Amino acid sequence: MLENMSVKYPITKYSDGEFTVVEDVIVNEFPLTIFVNDLEFATMVCTPTHFEEMVVGFLASEGVIRSYSDIDSIQINEDRGYAYVKLKVEMTTSQEYYSKRFIGSCCGKSRQFYFHNDARTAKTSTSTTTISASQCIKLMNEMQNSSLVFQETGGVHNAALCTSGEMVAVRTDIGRHNALDKLLGYSKINKVPVRDKIIVFSGRISSEVLLKAAKIGVGIVLSKSAPTDLAIKLANDLNITAVGFIRGNSFNVYSCPERIIG
Repeated sequence: MLENMSVKYPITKYSDGEFTVVEDVIVNEFPLTIFVNDLEFATMVCTPTHFEEMVVGFLASEGVIRSYSDIDSIQINEDRGYAYVKLKVEMTTSQEYYSKRFIGSCCGKSRQFYFHNDARTAKTSTSTTTISASQCIKLMNEMQNSSLVFQETGGVHNAALCTSGEMVAVRTDIGRHNALDKLLGYSKINKVPVRDKIIVFSGRISSEVLLKAAKIGVGIVLSKSAPTDLAIKLANDLNITAVGFIRGNSFNVYSCPERIIG
């Protein structure tokens, strides 16, 4: 699988006043076009692994399906870069809504910024899971150390679905949204309960990343990087604990701090 994720290229490297020709490892970038019930739905640029998980997670994130059982069949044509999905029923949401902004009646709360399908699929967390400070740091280190592709290329995002004590699944992709969709697809396909789980993430916590976590259904997001202000507003609105800048032996808690214990 590692072979599909990176390729080797000859490059010219400059160092200490000299040019040399060396072989470098470059992350692979792959376009996958998804057809749903014979209609072209979306093209995703991704790392070519865990295609089925990514497609299932993406469709669940967009509100096209609610469970893996809504799908009749999935065929992945890796040579041509196509994924063909047959649903057991017709799509219930018009495709015109997939990128339209939805203005809610939330009295100025951040939820007014959702896209239409985000308002249908993002869930307010009811998780009672807690995690210790030392476990936050341990999980981040374990996820980072597990990614050989990042260590070789520096060009991917990593995301892990975890309990408070261990990693359940780790996924890697050039797209941070794709990595999270792969985790959502993994949970749908394998019927993994997510309410008690935690997302550990290598990238910035943007509003889109926070919404992806809400769609997965977790109550805690741990990140190596920073959040945005809208992500913090959404985290408070959706009762999700957002933790950022997990580096060394320190981190910042930006929302719902009661889930992080000493």
